[in-house]
Amino acid sequence: MQNDALPLDGITVVDLSTLLPGPLASLMLAEAGARVIKVERPGGEDMRHFPPKLGSCSAPFAVLNAGKECITLDLKQEPDRDRLAALIAQADIVIEQFRPGVMARLGLDPAALTESHPGLIYCAVTGYGQDGPRSAEAGHDLNYQALTGLLSLSPGTPEAPTVPPSLTADIAGGAMPAVINILLALRRRDLTGRGCRIDIAMADAMFTFAWLALAQGHAHVAGAVGAGGEAQDHGFSGSRDTMLTGASPRYQLYPTADDAFLAVGALEQKFWDAFCDAIALPASLRKDGADPQATRFAVHGIIRSRDAAHWRALLEPRDCCCTIVRSLAEARADPHFVARGLFDVAAQMPEADTDHTIPIATLPIAPGLRRAKDLPRRVMRPGEANGEP
Repeated sequence: MQNDALPLDGITVVDLSTLLPGPLASLMLAEAGARVIKVERPGGEDMRHFPPKLGSCSAPFAVLNAGKECITLDLKQEPDRDRLAALIAQADIVIEQFRPGVMARLGLDPAALTESHPGLIYCAVTGYGQDGPRSAEAGHDLNYQALTGLLSLSPGTPEAPTVPPSLTADIAGGAMPAVINILLALRRRDLTGRGCRIDIAMADAMFTFAWLALAQGHAHVAGAVGAGGEAQDHGFSGSRDTMLTGASPRYQLYPTADDAFLAVGALEQKFWDAFCDAIALPASLRKDGADPQATRFAVHGIIRSRDAAHWRALLEPRDCCCTIVRSLAEARADPHFVARGLFDVAAQMPEADTDHTIPIATLPIAPGLRRAKDLPRRVMRPGEANGEP
């Protein structure tokens, strides 16, 4: 049931960010009731020009920015900087994605802004943070995963290196931490009346995703030292040597006869037993800790012998954590996700494109804490601001 009052009713966000991390963060805040004023340079931010397009509007831009006001400011010009300063003076939250020092060079130093406006919550999202030897470096998602060692946990092979399909650093290292910390800062402001500056470094959060490998690595190194041996770094070597990155037959992708994949996540013994029973794995191979490679090879051969439809019908009803890998189109049509309404919230294209709509980015916000799904969320053109969208 939709609540009459939303958590962020009355909150104003000035969003200076571009592309994915900041815009996704401000979209979540908008869905929770905040008014988001998106500030773009003349001609619009880069994402407006990303293909594909629906009518004249970029589809990637639309799914991230529907329901926000869009204004155009040239921050190289003093009158526009003054206008931005006036907007910030009335705002609760600022989100920006410039390299460290850029706002100060524009005469909008974050320290000065929070000093002048004690209740302001100022969130800067960057690759490597506001300080440290790499703070001025450029980077993208792949670079942050590579530098932090996360990519080493599943890099593929030299012949077929793996490019991660998900933008983990942008979303889970940028947008999500920004929202979490902004909400925490709002709560503390409720208690103290004071805002703060928030430094979100996308690279930092990549170590969160390596938590298991880090724990195992520390244990290996500590064990070597405790046994009187020389401490080695082998515990942090990464590549396919942990339970969740390819070492275990219980947590694997197995190809089917028709070149689909079966995702097996049968970690617990009861699931593993059910899976082994279903595929008739020989008893000598079920104790997979004895020779994981032999067990994995045998399972591979069995799964490869039949097509995906066979394994879907046999395994998915058995509740043994086995799933055929779906395409995005298949996943979107799955009755479960349809029933949960994940794609019900639509963006309306700009005025000339009213025959086009597209679902906005799927957000992890409970229905009762966000705007009603049938509330119009229009995508505005650059410089188009006409009050609360």
